[in-house]
Amino acid sequence: MLSLTHRRGFRRQRLVAGSFIVIGFVLAAAAAGLIIHDHAVRPRPPADSLRTSSAPSSKKPSAAAVNSYRVAPDLPKYLSIPAISVPKTRVMQLGVTKNDQIATPNNIYNAGWYNRSAKPGQNGAMFIYGHVSSWQADGVFYNLKKLKAGDTVSITRGDNKTFTYQVVSSKIYDYRQVNMNQVLAPINAGKPGLNLMTCTGQVIKGTSEFNQRLVVFTSLASS
Repeated sequence: MLSLTHRRGFRRQRLVAGSFIVIGFVLAAAAAGLIIHDHAVRPRPPADSLRTSSAPSSKKPSAAAVNSYRVAPDLPKYLSIPAISVPKTRVMQLGVTKNDQIATPNNIYNAGWYNRSAKPGQNGAMFIYGHVSSWQADGVFYNLKKLKAGDTVSITRGDNKTFTYQVVSSKIYDYRQVNMNQVLAPINAGKPGLNLMTCTGQVIKGTSEFNQRLVVFTSLASS
């Protein structure tokens, strides 16, 4: 058995260790805050950061659910792409998973804005991801590959201000070699951008994952 003196010693050691752990969590939280709010120092997710861990829902949201959707005034609320018949579509916030991967929308009819990328009209580039399909239906970005230079993408903000972006170019990456430095940067330096991504290519045997990623790069045309 431990003596009373030894027990008191261990209690002091545990208190000191606990203090260091609490301090460590506080410092880590402060650092995380800097990363989230300072676009210049945000970390780049890994190349395969858009692999999903579960199948998204194929249930189409009602018109009432879409029309009643609300976000903060400065955040993206709706996306529409007339050239490929994408109607007013909800834009959900996407964070980062515990594996340092960007989360994906939980419904194939929603788009998702990576919340460490730029906001509408801000310097830098917004990054929005949408599913190409599920096993049951086509997703919001099923026809993204049909976009061509000059086509427009509209983003409506939470305060109902609309920003129009114009397609500049598209690029296909191997899913393991996505250049996130390009994907999270504006195609025209010094001008706000919006970059859209979805899956493309072939389904990898034995999985529900596609072997390529399509990125459409756009630049702000009007607001």
